[in-house]
Amino acid sequence: MEKSAKRKQIEKFMKLIVQQLTPYTRHPRLRSGQTESTIKTDNMASFSSSSTSVITVLLLLLPVLLAPPASAVPVLAACKTVGGGSTYFDVTFCLEALGSVGGGGLYRDLAAAAVGLLAANATSTEAKIGRQLGESGVKIKAGDAALARPLRSCLSLYGGIVHGGPACAAAVKGGKFGDATAILEKAAAAAKECEDGFRRSNAASPLTAEDDDAFKLAKLGVALLGFA
Repeated sequence: MEKSAKRKQIEKFMKLIVQQLTPYTRHPRLRSGQTESTIKTDNMASFSSSSTSVITVLLLLLPVLLAPPASAVPVLAACKTVGGGSTYFDVTFCLEALGSVGGGGLYRDLAAAAVGLLAANATSTEAKIGRQLGESGVKIKAGDAALARPLRSCLSLYGGIVHGGPACAAAVKGGKFGDATAILEKAAAAAKECEDGFRRSNAASPLTAEDDDAFKLAKLGVALLGFA
């Protein structure tokens, strides 16, 4: 059905081209001072100019007419494409992250799934940090000031990731992939900064797994959008 519709579209376009060129193949009546020779010369010049313009349009539009419709990509194939040569995550991480998507989807759909997973990760991590800082009655020991400082920084960083989630999802849905990529890159930087804060404070990070997941999910989203 798709091939038939595409063929009809091209045939319709070609008929339009013929209609545009037809006037230049007719022989108008002689006007005062004209000869058949001058008419042919003028006609050929007009035909050459117009046919060039029409052919130019045809060449510009033909790739669009012949382009295959967007089709779903299997998750495994997508993960091999974006994760095979990535320095940020591997194919296994991609498959585990996108396993909930099912068989596959468009790259933009897979990116949207990664954005959703990142938002869920950030929301959960923000809540965990809040508990560790005593917002739910669990107090950090007095001697753990070195731990409290980076935790407070991480609370702010993850709050930013959570805040950017809806805007990122809307950008993906609206086809504004550049905007979505910028938000995801900022999220990846925030997760890395959170983990680096514990190293600078010489404190054992209680968020290593969460930071690693958030960083990789953000980079996964960026990679998928690169093919959307």
